[in-house]
This record gives sequence, structure tokens and C-alpha cells, in this order.
Amino acid sequence: MERFKRSKAVTIKVGISACLLGDEVRFDGGHKRSAFCADELIRHVEFVKLCPEVGIGMPVPRPTIRLENHAGEVRAVVPKTGADVTEQLSQFADKAQPHLRQLSGYVLCAKSPSCGMERVKLYDPATGYAKKEAQGIFVRRLRELHPALPLEEDGRLNDAPLRENFVMRVFVYHAWQQLPRPLKKADVLAFHTELKLLLLAHNQQQYRALGRQLADQQQLDENFAKQYIEGIMAALGQPATRANHTNVLQHIQGYFGNHLNKDQKAELSTLIMDYHDGVQPLLAPLTLLRHYLREFPNDYLQGQRYLNPYPADLKLRYAL
Repeated sequence: MERFKRSKAVTIKVGISACLLGDEVRFDGGHKRSAFCADELIRHVEFVKLCPEVGIGMPVPRPTIRLENHAGEVRAVVPKTGADVTEQLSQFADKAQPHLRQLSGYVLCAKSPSCGMERVKLYDPATGYAKKEAQGIFVRRLRELHPALPLEEDGRLNDAPLRENFVMRVFVYHAWQQLPRPLKKADVLAFHTELKLLLLAHNQQQYRALGRQLADQQQLDENFAKQYIEGIMAALGQPATRANHTNVLQHIQGYFGNHLNKDQKAELSTLIMDYHDGVQPLLAPLTLLRHYLREFPNDYLQGQRYLNPYPADLKLRYAL
């Protein structure tokens, strides 16, 4: 069974800056509709739209907000009026907690003084000079409240590897959220096992370290669970390399050694090395491996999220 279908009956909720779904809530009365979110990802998740500026009572259209450096402290200021809305934007995240706790990911509007994840302009109020070195006030508080929550910006979703990585993390985090509470060690061990090949493609050291920590636990308290899932999401957030993917593909290949003839083994080996050398996309050897898995079922491999981490119709591995 494909891994993402496990939670099919449970809606995956993803937060999103409202302007990215076409809501005309930006300072100029416009929007920044994300085609990937609004046309593709929406088929598999329920978006929860939030706009911090509107949420704190600012009108549409409205005067612009900018981030300013005041004695080393980042403040959100309305230059036209001098109003400081830092606390309101930060507190909006706290007030939105009933929504945020349900989320398995969040798509944010880039460059926004409230929602920008990185490289938001930070102004020197004395000179007007700006450096792209800040993060938005709302997202800063969001990270404090939910450090394991997968986050991504709309612009970065145009990059195929970043888009694939974000969606993969959303589905993994959702699977974690669906584990029965209070957590049982057996359930977390099963979750960790399902992630083995996926983690090996992203961070082998973290996979082994987290596995040792989990094995050492007699009871899983809330503090360990928090550290564990933060470690998992940090590991998966690291880009998977071609070398690591190749090692994982060859590991999977080994499970079919007694079933394939000489020509089949050679074809599969060539396809894997073509991927390693950049001649073929990751999808090519994966498709052949999944074919052999259907022909020669293996419980361990069928339980690995690496082979089917999200719905195939999102076409996320075509360009990897």
C-alpha cells in the first residue's frame, strides 16, 4: 500500500498566506496567487488561509510595513504613521494557535515583513539603507511555537528540489501527527523504520543517532517526542544528494538479487548509475524498482515511505 494513503481519511491541513490563494489582501489590494498551491497541491490538502496584517485589523489597501533595526532589535513599523505593530504581528501567531496546532505545513509569502522566511529587507531608520537579512515577525513567532513544522516560501516552491522536499516533509509530519497519543515506543519505532530509506537519502548520521536515542528510551515523554520529531524534520530538510540516493537505490536493488536474471540486474544497475551520473531522473530507477516490487512483494520495502512519499500525480520527482 502506498504510504501516503495511510491517512487518506484524515485531511492534511496546510497553512498558507491568504494572498497566495488569490485573496486580494496585500497592502496594495492585490494578491500573489501561487499556481502550484492553488492548482496542484490543493487537490491533496486543505489550506488554512491566514493574513497576519488583516488579522491584526489593518485595512486593505493599507500603508506599507517595513522591518527596522532599532538598537539591534527588529521592529515592524508603518513608515507613513510611525506605528509599531511588532507585538500585534507576533501575538497574532499566539491567537491563531487553535488553527496552527492542526497544521502539517505552512506556505509563506516571500519578502513579507510578517511572513518572509528569510532575506526580508531590514532598514536602518536613520539612513534608509536596507539589508536583506531579516525574517518576518509572524514567521519568527511561528517557528518558536512549532519548530518542527515544515515551512516554505512561495518563490522557493518554483525550485523543483525545494518543492519536492517541502511536500515530502508535510506528508511525513502529518504521519507523525496521526500516531496515537500518548505515544507508544512500538509506534514510534515503526514510524522510524518506515523512514529509514528516506532518512538515509537525506542524513545517514541523523537517522542512526535518532535510532539509538529512541532505542535507549524506556518511556517516551513529551520532551523526548519533541526533540525526536524536530530531529527528524531537520534531517529531512537537508537536501538529498545523488550519491545518497544512489546508495539507497542500490540497497533496494539488493532485495531483488535472487529474483532477477542477469540481464535484468544489468539493466537496473545501468539505470541507477545513469541517475547517479545525471543522465536519468530519479523517477527512472524508482519506476523500475516499483515494478519489481509489485512482481516480487517484500513487506519491508512496501513499508518504506521512500518509494511513495506523496501522491504521484504531483509529479515531484520528475526533475530530480
